[in-house]
Amino acid sequence: MKTSKFVEELKNKSLVELNEELVAAKKELFNLRFQNATNQLDNTSRIKEVRRNIARINTIITQKQKTSN
Repeated sequence: MKTSKFVEELKNKSLVELNEELVAAKKELFNLRFQNATNQLDNTSRIKEVRRNIARINTIITQKQKTSN
């Protein structure tokens, strides 16, 4: 139920806010990958979670773009 709340929050944001959220998530993913490569990452499942969040954000951006046209 944590993910459905996250998706609802995303749906209430504007395209500009979603793009900012996407950039932040991609930066986090980069940092997680960097930490993983240097063996500093403890919770490796976070990489999978962030990747899925990026996909969710992209999906909602696409949906909003289709409805605005």
